[in-house]
Amino acid sequence: MEEKRKEMRALIEQLNRASSAYYNGLPEVMTDYEWDAMFDRLKRLEEETGIVEEDSPTARVSEDSIIGQKEEHEFAALSLAKTKKPEDLVKWAEGKPIWLSWKLDGLTLVVTYDNGKLSKVVTRGDGHRGTNITHLSSAIQGILPRIAIQGHVVIRGEAVISYADFEAFRLESEEEYANPRNLASGSLSLKDVQEVKKRKIHWIPFTLVYTEEEIVSWGKRMDWLDQLGFSTVERECLEHPDLTAVNEAIEKWTKKVTEQENPYPVDGLVIGYDDTEYAATGSVTGHHATRAGYAFKWQDEASETILDHVKWSCAASSITPVAVFEPVPIEGTTVKRASLCNISECERLGIGGKGTVISVIKANKIIPKVIHVSHREGEFEIPKVCPVCGSPAVISESAVSRTKTLKCTNPHCAAKQLRKFTRFVSKAGMDIDGISEMTLDRFVNEGWIREYSDIYRLPMHREEIAALDGFGEKSADNIVSSIEKARTVPDARVIFALNIPLVGPDVAKRLLSKYSFAELFQAAKDAENSDLFSEIDGIGSEKSAAFVSWAKDPDNQAILYHLLEEVTVSATETAPAGEKCAGKTFVVTGDVHLFKNRNELKAYIESQGGKVTGSVTGKTDYLINNDSQSTSGKNRKAKELGIPVLTEELFMEQFGNE
Repeated sequence: MEEKRKEMRALIEQLNRASSAYYNGLPEVMTDYEWDAMFDRLKRLEEETGIVEEDSPTARVSEDSIIGQKEEHEFAALSLAKTKKPEDLVKWAEGKPIWLSWKLDGLTLVVTYDNGKLSKVVTRGDGHRGTNITHLSSAIQGILPRIAIQGHVVIRGEAVISYADFEAFRLESEEEYANPRNLASGSLSLKDVQEVKKRKIHWIPFTLVYTEEEIVSWGKRMDWLDQLGFSTVERECLEHPDLTAVNEAIEKWTKKVTEQENPYPVDGLVIGYDDTEYAATGSVTGHHATRAGYAFKWQDEASETILDHVKWSCAASSITPVAVFEPVPIEGTTVKRASLCNISECERLGIGGKGTVISVIKANKIIPKVIHVSHREGEFEIPKVCPVCGSPAVISESAVSRTKTLKCTNPHCAAKQLRKFTRFVSKAGMDIDGISEMTLDRFVNEGWIREYSDIYRLPMHREEIAALDGFGEKSADNIVSSIEKARTVPDARVIFALNIPLVGPDVAKRLLSKYSFAELFQAAKDAENSDLFSEIDGIGSEKSAAFVSWAKDPDNQAILYHLLEEVTVSATETAPAGEKCAGKTFVVTGDVHLFKNRNELKAYIESQGGKVTGSVTGKTDYLINNDSQSTSGKNRKAKELGIPVLTEELFMEQFGNE
């Protein structure tokens, strides 16, 4: 008995430490696979001994510790009982109609509305008390500021970050996060709304907790939320949940995960009764409401393989270790590599050299992950130089989490220019289709891209691209084709693509209204003062100085020279195509829906002889804003000055094509 109690104590301490890290945006202490195995072992020991200690994770709700004002939940947010056996779900359903939905892997937020207006947003906390983060609501996509319903409404949903947005943030930032859930949790501890907005957090409602409307069906309650404008969790109803129906549904939903049809991280499925009145009759056992719902978690399939080597990949300033091993089949695909995150994770696992025996899973059915080292060969070697530029690499340790990460010391390393390369290939830039930021990151680490002109030399690496994991012959051909199509580019787009500070599409067009492309750069290079272009309408001294400074830099001159060896620059047609907006000055704000984006609307106005500025002044003729009742600064200023506020529809009625 004493030995079992010692083991239980050790398991409780390990699980609580890992849980704290998981819920608070800290570096990962153990994988979900390891946590589940330890949790199941602890639960078995508790059943055998009849002892459940007060701080056991089996007897309490895990808690986020986001700093801020704490408050009691109006309705307790209890956790769900979990199982990996479909038979348990069938037994629990009792033959009644149930709903299946994603168990989203994020941070639960409770959102409350009163008389049609958002009144508060509170984290789940320990299920009874959470942190009020209402001040961050505008930075979280999916939380509506207003709804078309009066009375009191309480909605529970998950704050999540898509895999694509997580990878983009990881590439661009110098911050270390293990996964999207870790980033979402860490982001909600920030105070800066704009910084949180950069993380692209989406809030997805998964249940309507309270409404004054009489809606008993859970499915109809979710439909009601959809009608109010929310983007609710994906779901499916099983009218007759026998074992066959449940197994078929699980197989179908699992396939959606493995084929990555769902952009957000999930760690299982949730089932709940359609009859919400029946669901409310359950008792509370521990920290579970017995009829509130049941969670199904997948059995992770672990495979053992042999490490070949650790490859180091540089993104932003971080140099990340990647395990490359003998190919092994997992979840229906062949896996050859898995990220090891950072030096601390490699040390935690005990990663060695070639011949080390490792176990690998697909976390949440998608992300290859090393979870265990069963035999170590050789030593784990940390490179002394950056694999991209060859500059010295140094080990950096976070003051908060003590996580050790390898960093490149060269501020001009090509791996730190990903944002610039991404803008270069964008539609507004050189318009090279099919080359994403992640693809650019891969090519930079292969040593193929150091500056813009190298992107046009990628066809030389066509065979090597086809041989890369995840590419193939068709992808390689598409990339080559896109590059060849983008060898003749309008001058304004080339200027935008060069990432010159303060020079966007509008500034580029204004500069080209007075100079040809070649004349522009030559004039800037020869300029005796930085105000050369300041007299051009809409430029000013600051933008003029930024352009002149860029053009005088010898490194930038070489970059432009090399690029012009690969592309042909065509002159932009500057004459207006029509006169519908002639003599009028517009300001555009808010979202648009008739045009693809605000730049397209702006381009149309300019093509019709109009002018678009960034701020409302006495010279503004019209403000275009689809939310004409908005209380934004621009709307208030327009009303003060008596300037008409037009929706897109009204604008097109007055200034659109007939």
